[in-house]
Amino acid sequence: MSIQVGEHLPDVPLQRIHDGVQTVDTARLFGDSKVVIFAVPGAFTPTCSEKHLPGFVEHYQQFRDKGIDVACISVNDPFVMQAWGQSQNVPEGLMMLADGNAVFTRALGLELDASSYGMGTRAKRFSLYAENGVVKQLFVEAPGEYRVSSAEHMLSQLS
Repeated sequence: MSIQVGEHLPDVPLQRIHDGVQTVDTARLFGDSKVVIFAVPGAFTPTCSEKHLPGFVEHYQQFRDKGIDVACISVNDPFVMQAWGQSQNVPEGLMMLADGNAVFTRALGLELDASSYGMGTRAKRFSLYAENGVVKQLFVEAPGEYRVSSAEHMLSQLS
């Protein structure tokens, strides 16, 4: 069963590149803030690179103006996430977080079996809004779709 509105985000480690590989706990990252977390099935994949991440890059300042942090998560390693962020001109502050072993994704109950595509376990495409570590809104895409997890949709729900 996947995480529900009103539940706390799981406290698990993620990785990012910050003066080398840095392991950070989700409780420390998201526990005392407002944050939008969006997950993609894979860095450098078509919809993720052409629509999902670019939408959050384009609207990043609108989230920040509301006092909301933004984090992108994928079941990739931190070096891939860093390279993808650089290739997409991700603004400083938009967190590119690696969930290489899908620990966070599984703890949320939002994993996707992409083995038939040679990709193993991945994250479903989703976005969520949390305050002080508690999920306030959650939008999970149906397989093959891209609508409700977009930056634009999230912004419309936060207004």
